[in-house]
Amino acid sequence: MKFSKLVLPGATMIAATYGLARFSFGLLLPAINESLEMSEFVSGMISSLFYLAYCLTIILSTVITTKEGPRRMIISAGLSAFAGLLLIGVTPNVWLLALGVLLAGGSTGLVSPPYGAAISLWIKESNQGKANTWVNSGTSFGIALSGAGAILLAPNWRLTYLIYAILTFMILIWNFQAIPKNGMSSGVRFKKGNLSIRGVKGAMPLILASLTLGISTAAFWTFSRSFIEVAGNYNDWQLSGFWVIIGLFGVLGGFSGSLVEKWGLSLAYKVGSLLIASSSIILSIAPENLLMSYLSAGIFGCSYIFLTGVLLVWGIRVFITNASLGIGVPFLTLAMGQVIGSVLAGWFIGTWGYVISFILYGLVGIVAALIAPKKS
Repeated sequence: MKFSKLVLPGATMIAATYGLARFSFGLLLPAINESLEMSEFVSGMISSLFYLAYCLTIILSTVITTKEGPRRMIISAGLSAFAGLLLIGVTPNVWLLALGVLLAGGSTGLVSPPYGAAISLWIKESNQGKANTWVNSGTSFGIALSGAGAILLAPNWRLTYLIYAILTFMILIWNFQAIPKNGMSSGVRFKKGNLSIRGVKGAMPLILASLTLGISTAAFWTFSRSFIEVAGNYNDWQLSGFWVIIGLFGVLGGFSGSLVEKWGLSLAYKVGSLLIASSSIILSIAPENLLMSYLSAGIFGCSYIFLTGVLLVWGIRVFITNASLGIGVPFLTLAMGQVIGSVLAGWFIGTWGYVISFILYGLVGIVAALIAPKKS
């Protein structure tokens, strides 16, 4: 199958599920809070549903993809994102908002494992690393688009979500047409994989690394925008621009597949971990300075997408007979680390403040660099 025929619709599906359905919520949350009169506690509980839905659906998606192949889960992810975005856009109350968040957040867990399986089925082996990392970089395009949407349409969050829903539906149709049916136009018949991680050499370091990285990135994803808003005198455009920078520089993370081939997996992982650690530390030094804040955002966006690409390649190499498990395991433990990290970050910030907390999370990123794969 032609490289671009699968990678382009894959990257846009990742952009829709991760960028529009998941990460756009934090940017539009202040307007949603005001409109639906939600307390901070309620909005925090609803935000946590993204992580919960992701953890549940990535397990479901890994199991079903392993048994049936990737097509069904990819289409299900698009439908879930579309329904979630549409429901959020028209919701009259908090309860339907929560349901929309569950559907939108669940789409991210549904989409990652099957695209790894699809690439292993229909892309030449020599191009699979590049294909996986470029599909993964779709997150950056989605984040940048959600940031631009927040700048242009923030006062009207309902219209923003309805526009996102329409875009997601168009992307769903594209993927429906692009993904071959198993054993038909692909020329390859899907083979069931092994779901067990028991006895798989290299699985435990991968799990520990993903969990630690998830913890180290949680504070930045959850509280970086609040940090600079409290510390500096930023207007709404500059605050949304911070998010756009994360997305735009994240596109550079798409080169992780090529850099893994050039540097080796171990060095690529160590460089990415140290960079993501530095982003939290840089932000803690001068959060009131626009240039330093944007520099931190750029480093974080680039290194986060780069690292998820590295974890993706690492996972597929560890679970070489089951690409969906190779993506599902590190991405699930990454999300679990972010849940743990988010809960602890809120407590740390309340106790010690933003500066010390972000330095601490930067140190956790340095620890993560020590859990590198042994083989290149």
